[in-house]
Amino acid sequence: MRNIFIFFLCFLPILAIAQFDNDKITIGAAQMDKYLPKLQNKKVGVVVNQTSMIGDLHLVDALLAKDVNLTKIFAPEHGFRGTADAGENVKNTTDIQTNLPILSLHGKTKKPTNAQLAGLDMVIFDIQDVGARFYTYISTMHYVMEACAENNIKMLILDRPNPNGHYVDGPVLEEAHKSFVGMHKIPVIHGMTVGELACMIDREGWLKGGISCDMEVIPCEGYTHKSFYQLPVRPSPNLPNMQSIYLYPHLCFFEGTTISVGRGTNQQFQIVGHPDYELGSYKFTPKSGEGSKYPKHENKECHGQNLSDIPLVYMQKMEELNLSWLMLFANYFNSEANKGKQKKPFFNDNLFIDKLAGTDKLRKDILAGKSEYEIRQSWKEDVAIFKTKRAKYLLYPDFE
Repeated sequence: MRNIFIFFLCFLPILAIAQFDNDKITIGAAQMDKYLPKLQNKKVGVVVNQTSMIGDLHLVDALLAKDVNLTKIFAPEHGFRGTADAGENVKNTTDIQTNLPILSLHGKTKKPTNAQLAGLDMVIFDIQDVGARFYTYISTMHYVMEACAENNIKMLILDRPNPNGHYVDGPVLEEAHKSFVGMHKIPVIHGMTVGELACMIDREGWLKGGISCDMEVIPCEGYTHKSFYQLPVRPSPNLPNMQSIYLYPHLCFFEGTTISVGRGTNQQFQIVGHPDYELGSYKFTPKSGEGSKYPKHENKECHGQNLSDIPLVYMQKMEELNLSWLMLFANYFNSEANKGKQKKPFFNDNLFIDKLAGTDKLRKDILAGKSEYEIRQSWKEDVAIFKTKRAKYLLYPDFE
């Protein structure tokens, strides 16, 4: 199979280098003068992980240094330190450094209980998102907002830039396919920060029973949706660099297929392949390790494509969801040449692909042999409606 990214490179200057705007942006957490007065004489809980940094200092340590009465830490998927595997249950524990209780929001309890929130006056949410609907930190934020609303607790959201916030595209979630990897009627690539999304979730009445959360957002300074932000800390174990963060919204669909996206290697969400098919000349072997205990096709040599060479500057120019990789592999897998060879279907039997896409139309359209143009038309009108709604909640100048 030909290299599927070579044609991208032909349109780029060889010496083009991706530019980032970090030096122009001040994240919400770094503006302590704006929110410390709100924490005086309050018992505070925080929803944080390894990305909740202010320079070299974690938000928890920064708050304790300012004598904030911090009493509880809530941890999302991957845990407080960000080392748990995707989907792995995170257990309640105690932080060794601060002796504060860490309460898991990824296991049996995804929504803080009344008992866990008892005694708190305020909950702070400060987690770096990557701008894809199926990235579960925004689902955790939804449940925390809902629990705070039900318990009359104020919520403070310290906003951070969206590294994929420069465009909007993809199927919009249908109610029948709602899950923890997709809770909101938004496209796969929504182009919003967590602060903007929180405003939308609250004011659109998406919380249970249409209740409203007493919430406030501390916006970033110097950020626009034309900005490119380089994440200083990996947001989860399997997104190790900016290549993976830019490719993630496009390659995550492979999680609902028999194809590996490199979990169990050091090029997660930058390589794709399978042990039984010649999907390309690149070879890799998934191994069990931290953040990927049981990777797909563990200890088997996979043949496929290495997408890590696509220049970052190209990915910064992307303005739509790239279906070409998924469709190319699906069509090859289901081609006449491979009929009878398949040990498993391309799309997993659990139809996880439908939860990731937020619809069953993508899977059905690919299997029906529809063109990429035809598939895109299926969500074009829904995206246009969403963009109109999105405009009401933007806190920063848009990319258009």
